[in-house]
Amino acid sequence: MDNLHNGPGVPGPAIRPRKANASVKQFIRDYGWSYMFILVPVLLFLVFTLYPVISAFLMSFQKYTVLKSDWVGLDNYKFMFQDEVFWKSMKNTVIFTIGTVPVNIILTFVLAFLIFQMRQSWQTFFKAALYLPGVVSGVTISLVWLAIFDPTPWGPMNTLLGWFGIDPVIWLGKSNSALFSLMLMTYLGAHGSGLILYLAAMGGVPKSLYEAADIDHASGWTKFSKITWPLLKPTTLYLLVTGVITSFQVFISVYLMTQGGPNFATTTIAYLIYQTAFVFYDFGLASAQSFVLAIVIIIISIIQFKYFSSDIEY
Repeated sequence: MDNLHNGPGVPGPAIRPRKANASVKQFIRDYGWSYMFILVPVLLFLVFTLYPVISAFLMSFQKYTVLKSDWVGLDNYKFMFQDEVFWKSMKNTVIFTIGTVPVNIILTFVLAFLIFQMRQSWQTFFKAALYLPGVVSGVTISLVWLAIFDPTPWGPMNTLLGWFGIDPVIWLGKSNSALFSLMLMTYLGAHGSGLILYLAAMGGVPKSLYEAADIDHASGWTKFSKITWPLLKPTTLYLLVTGVITSFQVFISVYLMTQGGPNFATTTIAYLIYQTAFVFYDFGLASAQSFVLAIVIIIISIIQFKYFSSDIEY
């Protein structure tokens, strides 16, 4: 290689090309351990998440049973969109989501706002008490509510109605009350994690803002609408997105309490997928249903982020 010159007629030191192997060795020396640490999680993701998703996607184009599989193209999707039970399950899921998510967010916020006004010891007590149902297994919660919804006159819920002179109700045995009964479960016990998040967010609001509002003689509603609520919008958006995703995948309570009945009144899309795959062993159709559910959840999440986070400043 030609020498580089420092000036006219003055030869400079020759620059030798850097070997590629040296740069690779240096990279491994500097970052090798970093990649070793993330290698195991990446492998677990590839084996237990990415591979099953790709396999299920390919399976959705097959007539896939326990013994054999045949490529059928879009037949599974055509059958699914012509199936009345599929649309009934989607309708039930949408009703359940609309009927539970907004109500639960409002209830959670009201509870958090009331608890935040208490002294620290009482806050700790109510945090633990209201978060406890979120720690308990969903199976246990469903079995407890199954006993509460005992249709006999001496069932806990019917006993409560009897005090007000209302006749006993077959909560889970009638089409017009079964889905509402499952929704009622969430109203009375699904606030734990959201409550903790709201309380943490409220604790992070600078007190100086409220002090400035007091100096300006702002009312309680003004402080709530202009300070508290706007600063809690990111938490509300998170609870809204996660609540919709969870509601669209409701399964345990349906499986243990109603089995989708009566007359498909509580059949949700998640329970329909389970039945298709593990009762009728039509894994191809179940995969198609799963991907439609995933697409619906993704679209709804994008819409929520687009329209509900537009005025949030992070």
